[in-house]
Amino acid sequence: MANIIVVYHSGYGHTARLAEAVATGAGAVHIAINSEGNLTESEWAALDAADAIIMGSPTYMGMVSWQFKKFADASSKPWSGQKWKNKIAAGFTNSSTMNGDKLSSLHYLFTLAMQHGMIWAGTGMMPSNSKASQRNDVNYVGSFCGAMSTTPSDASPAEMLPGDLETAKQFGQRVAEVAEQWVAGSRKEDTFSKFID
Repeated sequence: MANIIVVYHSGYGHTARLAEAVATGAGAVHIAINSEGNLTESEWAALDAADAIIMGSPTYMGMVSWQFKKFADASSKPWSGQKWKNKIAAGFTNSSTMNGDKLSSLHYLFTLAMQHGMIWAGTGMMPSNSKASQRNDVNYVGSFCGAMSTTPSDASPAEMLPGDLETAKQFGQRVAEVAEQWVAGSRKEDTFSKFID
């Protein structure tokens, strides 16, 4: 089984709930970036040891939170040693409006992953975009590059829509499947190289 970590920042609890759903789907451990944008040394070590890292942040003012950005900047240390190179990467975000410029946050997460030389996994989901579609359908927000959810600004984390949480869960399952294939392929390649050495 692939070792998958969900690392995220949550300002008001909505992204934390989304992270829990992603982690459930992926069979992953989740690590919260604290309110000062920090992780412990053991949490950094867990990321270095992971096969896949799924990153999450709320979208604030068209971008990830400053706490997530602080974490991203601090990841220059593993970047300098190329510790995350060739790991599977994926991302998710939440905002209070249907658009909310969430795609800008996902593109930032994608760019961060590319800086690290990671392999990006999208949702692999079709959107719910017919006239018959309902707000609680899976991938109603219609994202391909990462999971998106929309929570009204006056809604508590407990009021998040089941459809968005199910989208997050299925997204986690998708990343786990990709990671398993990637890890299995790496093992086969290692075995094959031993035979030809």
